Amino acid sequence: MQPASRAALAAARERLDERVTDAGADDLTRLGAELGAFVAMLGEQKVIRRHLADSSAPVGIRRAMVETLMRDKVSARTLETLGYVVTLRWSRPLDLVDGLEELARQALLALAERDDSLSEVEDELFRFGRILAAQPRLATLLGDESAPTQRRLGLLDTVFAGRVRPVTSLLLQQAVRTPRRRHLDEIVEELVDRAAARRERSVAHVSAGGPLSDQQEQRLIGALARVYRRSISLKVELDPGLLGGLVIRVGDEVIDGSVAGRLEKAHQWLPR
Repeated sequence: MQPASRAALAAARERLDERVTDAGADDLTRLGAELGAFVAMLGEQKVIRRHLADSSAPVGIRRAMVETLMRDKVSARTLETLGYVVTLRWSRPLDLVDGLEELARQALLALAERDDSLSEVEDELFRFGRILAAQPRLATLLGDESAPTQRRLGLLDTVFAGRVRPVTSLLLQQAVRTPRRRHLDEIVEELVDRAAARRERSVAHVSAGGPLSDQQEQRLIGALARVYRRSISLKVELDPGLLGGLVIRVGDEVIDGSVAGRLEKAHQWLPR
């Protein structure tokens, strides 16, 4: 996002946080679901999103357009949120869609935070990401926007069969409904990061040649927390191809301490 859109998203996040403090569980569920549905609609309606993100149009007109479209279709809390968001200055129409998608996620994560299930939601999202990595055909089917939405959602429900928390299910339903030409595994990884950030943690994605003991995991968490100066949420994936050692990724930074990585570096220095 460009600076104007980043500022708009920050203002929208702050406003959302204020609005959810007195919201009940049902209110948060409805807010997250309705914002997600509005994102899906904007994804299909190019003209509408262009008009709503047009900062040259008077604020009153943009707000009135939202009220005309959504009055009697969403809750008062959702309508107020949408009305505020479209008054902000967005650099591009797609930034407005991205911003609303982020608000939908945060509303649902606030619900998990409220009932102390945020850690479990984060773990469920991570495990689903591993399923997608292990079954690329499933990821393709779920992310195929040319297929009917209900068919894809039905497949997602078959995979879960009620085995995840409602918040996890809602977040993944929104991801499958509107991938917007993004890879589903990348969207799920974003969701994991958002859940961790809500707990004021950074996610460290660790690939290991073999299982780590609880003691090893705690030492690694402590070391990474000292390096990054914040709490760390550790997500470990086994990769026998590493032969030994670890590959650690935090954000865009990768630390390759694997045997395979060291062999590859040594090979680069060999005469040809």
